[in-house]
Amino acid sequence: MITSIINAKIVGTNSIAENGYVIIKDGLIAETGVGSPAEVNADETIDAQGKYVSAGFVDLHTHGAGGADLMDGTVEAYLTVARTHARYGTTTFLPTTLTCPDDELFRTFDTLKEARKLNCDGARMAGFHLEGPYFAYSQRGAQDPANLKNPTPEHYNAILAATDDIKRWSVAPELPGALELGRLLSERGIIASIGHTDAITDEVIAAHEAGYSLMTHLYSGMSGVTRRNAYRYGGAVEAAFLLDDMDVEIIADGIHLPKELLKLIYKIKGPDRIALITDSMRAAGMPEGEYRLGSLTEGQIVVVEDGVAKLMDRSAFAGSVATADRLVRTMIQKAEVPLVDAVKMITATPARILGMEDTIGHLKPGYNADIVIFDDNINVCRTIIGGKTVFKA
Repeated sequence: MITSIINAKIVGTNSIAENGYVIIKDGLIAETGVGSPAEVNADETIDAQGKYVSAGFVDLHTHGAGGADLMDGTVEAYLTVARTHARYGTTTFLPTTLTCPDDELFRTFDTLKEARKLNCDGARMAGFHLEGPYFAYSQRGAQDPANLKNPTPEHYNAILAATDDIKRWSVAPELPGALELGRLLSERGIIASIGHTDAITDEVIAAHEAGYSLMTHLYSGMSGVTRRNAYRYGGAVEAAFLLDDMDVEIIADGIHLPKELLKLIYKIKGPDRIALITDSMRAAGMPEGEYRLGSLTEGQIVVVEDGVAKLMDRSAFAGSVATADRLVRTMIQKAEVPLVDAVKMITATPARILGMEDTIGHLKPGYNADIVIFDDNINVCRTIIGGKTVFKA
């Protein structure tokens, strides 16, 4: 199967090529260039009509979409999330868990395996992001406090033994046993990420030395400058800025972080160290109203209003309802970031963080033909995964 995309603005990692083309063969990118391609016996020709064409969007952190949550524990929920996010340009994502009872967590492991077999028209599921249960109570946000705990070898080794699909684990590094866990995750090639933490800067630096390489939704559920007995201490946020090789992810929905902070993070960390994430719950792509955060049986009721999910008492956000296109749009329109950099932060950078930079995140020959076509307002017109169109507006 050969597909030709013509008349496109090709979004590369550092520039945009006008009047470009992409040739897809057997699910992989075969060629890219400018002008008219050499004669190709294409089975399908897609005229981009001057719209942007980029690598597919990569979301490192999402809980749900389309009315489904990944903690629902059903194959159909996983497929619904995958299909919904694909409509908005996501071609690869990490299904993300919430802090929950162990038996509920273990059931999700089998669900992912079954969902992957049946996922023919949704974003790829690259593996799990475990968010919890090793978090600081004071920074728990919408995480269920009843299931928070400190990391112990008996507990996390049982989880690691139950599945080989864990790609990433978010942990508060100041907890007893967290540094040992970070070393183990790093040795196993699992991303050790810092999240829902009250750590001071020195504790984050120690965690970084122990293998923690990513900050989970920077600023959200995270300590900043604090005072203890009259002395000031930098928090996790300041550590993220100090550590040049620390990656950060941000919920760029324009609500979790105001434009001033988006601009600050971009100025300090740059597009090569920032990954845009949705951190979306089941209401992404759905009307506003009341929804359940987490599973339908164990989750808590939250309200979606003003473009974000909140706890019922409005004391904290409860995940976003963002989709990938909104993240890119926000960074361009509110943070005033160049389109090339905004796209890099949801393609090449998260692909590199995942260790998948040789197969996704770029429009290069030999890479998966995961492609998004979108207009000037970042409205997704077509999503292609493995050379197959899975969404067309």
